[in-house]
Amino acid sequence: MLEEILITARSNPHIDPVLEVWNWQISVYLFFGGLTAGIMFFSALMQVLNKDREAPFAANGLALLGPIVLSLGMTTLFLDLSHKLFVWRFYTTFQPTSPMSYGAWILVLFYPVSVLQILSTLRKGYPMVVSYTERVPLLPQLLNLMETYRRPIAWMALPIAVGLGVYTGILLSAFSARPFWNTGLLGPLFLVSGLSTGAALTALIARQHSERQLFTRIDIGLIVAEMLVVALMLINLSTGARPQLEAAEKLLGGSYTMVFWGAFVAVGLLIPLLLETFELRGLMRSAAVLAPVLVLAGGYALRVIAVDLGQETTWINYESEFNPQLLERLR
Repeated sequence: MLEEILITARSNPHIDPVLEVWNWQISVYLFFGGLTAGIMFFSALMQVLNKDREAPFAANGLALLGPIVLSLGMTTLFLDLSHKLFVWRFYTTFQPTSPMSYGAWILVLFYPVSVLQILSTLRKGYPMVVSYTERVPLLPQLLNLMETYRRPIAWMALPIAVGLGVYTGILLSAFSARPFWNTGLLGPLFLVSGLSTGAALTALIARQHSERQLFTRIDIGLIVAEMLVVALMLINLSTGARPQLEAAEKLLGGSYTMVFWGAFVAVGLLIPLLLETFELRGLMRSAAVLAPVLVLAGGYALRVIAVDLGQETTWINYESEFNPQLLERLR
């Protein structure tokens, strides 16, 4: 038994030198999931607040991007599955103690509500598309019905968007065996980051100048909130047990220092914050494109760091407990 552990487990490339079960597919899925949460949230919020004039794209055109973006993320998640033909088993049960089970059913709720959102805004958001589909039987009546219940649909979408955004962080934080993930702040951090990327995408695509400025201001507030949550998470790690201190050290002088403070904090938070502030003051017009792109890049960098670093941190020092050289002594 000892020999089996030392040889078969320690020589597995997914375990040695660190446990690495989740690769780039999960990072992409978590990024697209957070972005989708931001898309649905702001689309629904603008509909609830009747902001068609101030934010015409967000209120009427943004919802269409939700299922597209999430489907891209679901594709990468599907690629990560070892037994792809058994994916349907997620939906044959509900496990109250499993974050993955909650996530699977949140995704089930997302798609029909998202379709209702799209139908309720299709005429105003994409009039050219509707002009080609008016001849479809019963479609005009369906659009009329959805437009009548537009605000109730938006109210249904808001908690689903928040649940989707928080779930992407809770999915990781539920793994208590990983010190970096074992914090209640990961869920709020991923939610705020997802909302920030959603606001950035809206500011990037919107054509109306006043709408771009509106979502630029929203994104500034979300970036500040995200920086506060990051600071609290670092404090939480730095005041925890020894494995959590070791996880914090990887960000504060260790192997992840450059990518965390450079790619995420500097490029993904601080520089966009400055550019968006300058843009609102009319000092840098070019920031209207650059800042949202950097926010999106920072949101993805956060997921990559969280997934990779979380898998490296552990409560057990496997190098001291499972030493292949022990085999030589046994012989």
